[in-house]
Amino acid sequence: MSAPLLVELFTEELPPKALRALGEAFAAGIAGGLQRRGLAAPGAAGQAFATPRRLAVLVPRVLPRAPDTPRRDKVLPVSVALDAAGQPTPTLAKKLAALGAAGVALEQLERASDGKQDSLFWNHVAPGMTLAQGLQEALADAVAALPIPKVMRYQSASGEDVSFVRPAHGLVALHGAEVVPVRALGLAAGRRTHGHRFMGTPVFHLDHAGGYERQLLEQGMVIAAFDARRAAIAQALAEAAAHHQAALAEAEDLIDEVTALVEFPTVYAGSFDSAFLAVPQECLILSMKRHQKYFPLVDAAGRLLPRFLIVSNLRAEDPRNIIHGNERVLRARLADARFFFDQDRRQTLAERVEKLGAVVYHNKLGSQLERVRRLTRLAGGIARLLHADAALAERAARLAKADLVTDMVGEFPELQGIMGMHYARHDGEDDAVAAAIEAHYHPRFAADSLPAGNTGAAVALADKLDTLTGIYGIGLVPSGDKDPFGLRRAALGVLRILVEGELPLDLLHLLRQARAGFDTDAVSDSVASDLHGFMLERLRGLLRERGVEAAVADAVIAQSPVRMDRVLPRAAAVRAFLELPEAAALAAANKRIRNILRKSVTAPGEPDLALMVEPAEKALLEVVLALAPRVASLVDNDDYTEALRLLAGARPAVDRFFDEVMVMAEDESTRRNRLGLLARLDGLLNAVADISRLAA
Repeated sequence: MSAPLLVELFTEELPPKALRALGEAFAAGIAGGLQRRGLAAPGAAGQAFATPRRLAVLVPRVLPRAPDTPRRDKVLPVSVALDAAGQPTPTLAKKLAALGAAGVALEQLERASDGKQDSLFWNHVAPGMTLAQGLQEALADAVAALPIPKVMRYQSASGEDVSFVRPAHGLVALHGAEVVPVRALGLAAGRRTHGHRFMGTPVFHLDHAGGYERQLLEQGMVIAAFDARRAAIAQALAEAAAHHQAALAEAEDLIDEVTALVEFPTVYAGSFDSAFLAVPQECLILSMKRHQKYFPLVDAAGRLLPRFLIVSNLRAEDPRNIIHGNERVLRARLADARFFFDQDRRQTLAERVEKLGAVVYHNKLGSQLERVRRLTRLAGGIARLLHADAALAERAARLAKADLVTDMVGEFPELQGIMGMHYARHDGEDDAVAAAIEAHYHPRFAADSLPAGNTGAAVALADKLDTLTGIYGIGLVPSGDKDPFGLRRAALGVLRILVEGELPLDLLHLLRQARAGFDTDAVSDSVASDLHGFMLERLRGLLRERGVEAAVADAVIAQSPVRMDRVLPRAAAVRAFLELPEAAALAAANKRIRNILRKSVTAPGEPDLALMVEPAEKALLEVVLALAPRVASLVDNDDYTEALRLLAGARPAVDRFFDEVMVMAEDESTRRNRLGLLARLDGLLNAVADISRLAA
């Protein structure tokens, strides 16, 4: 009879940021291992449990023994198994013994072709694996495959040398109400588990696998399921925030982390002196969240309130000592932040710039001060192209990295740019300069906001282009999933600013300008063109994220565009073109033209009407000459949809040409003339995108 199977590993405190992944991987490993061995139904998912001190899984309907299975094992080719007289050879006897068929007679073996030669086969029924054997193997595989961030080595209580994420002190394996005799990490399985450190029953025995979650909650005061615990925390935080007429400040990531730190969460509210609100709220929020795992509260306008929420692992009848203790700790943290803020404002950002000369950017690319000088020139140049105030962009670029040598950013690197903005405002800098200092790091991740205004965009582009050109140019190209300098992120940032900001800038020109800022041979001369190709690959992914079909994206990118602001309109035009009845035939014809031109050893000439003898080729030249100026005008005015619609009208002339004209004529001048006509047609058809990429 099938029954639920529970496996639990009880450990010392697991790394909180990895807990959810560890729990899911452990559950999937055990459930999948049992399924592969025929002990659990295919696709039967195990329920994962993960608390700060345990990983567990409950798999429903697990068999005590896998079903017997018919097998047909190939033994040996007949030429090896039998001698010239047709008698069994010693090799056959050894092979049968190895297969567990030592007593099987020759007459019991099947003789058949294996597709190449006659062979002997053993048809038999293989007994199913026992649960003890199958779970032992599945458990070992699951433990070995866990995504452990850092392995610890220790000696178990039984004296074994063990490697695991944290020392393990207990193993439970229950099939229904029965213990499955397996071992892992130097531990023998039993039914004993552990409750909450301070509440409930510290140690107790589990009665039945199916009652694990309920028994652990009722006796152990532990909410075993990660998602259930997280939901309880999120609900309690929302209720507490609403009670104080407030909202949580960017809480999702912290909720995940806190869920991995508590077994039975309880939310309390604390407060701090409102005088600390004179410090920029980003500093206070980061201090509360990073150091103390507290949840700051903000009002409807997003302004920080002098209150915070605590997720405690202890439910107390009188929580005043817990609250006051946390308030004392937070007071010291906020006092540090205020001290850093006060100290930093004693010196202006402008006075700090020269200190960047002592900060190495990269040993092949010089100091941060040298980088700032490059950024200043590049940002000013980009601002001029955007008809923005170049002086403001240059000032922002010069000050953009100065906060790296402040105490606050030294303590909280996440605040670079943000603190620069606050200090610039304190120093009396133009507000556009202060805003650009903060904005130049944007977008920092996929869904992040873009820098507002052309001044911020100029500095942000300069920063990312300098990073790309310098790091890529010295050969540190991303490979696989390794991208330690964030070049893919920087490339996507540049593309998003140009595409979504609809900035009329030539990407290849920008890359060349960035390369010109480096006065070292360490940066390759070809870096601009190399990076352009690298960024076009990133553009492909960006277009797909925006719902552009792969073929459409390919058609646009095949033209190696340099104006990113025109990419989405071109893609929209290609989509509209695909709806036209002429689209498929024209795309196929263009693909045929490309193939002819690529394979031809004769160079195409300039098409000359005087050399044309066939009416079809004359008609096609007339169409090309008539369409060319009209299409060029439409493309120049960014009316790509109308340009492609106009080109669709060329289909009858193109079809007639291929029906009636032999391109590769024996006469060389005729052949060269016809190839020249096709080359002109190819350029015309691909004025918006490479429509040959749309052919099936």
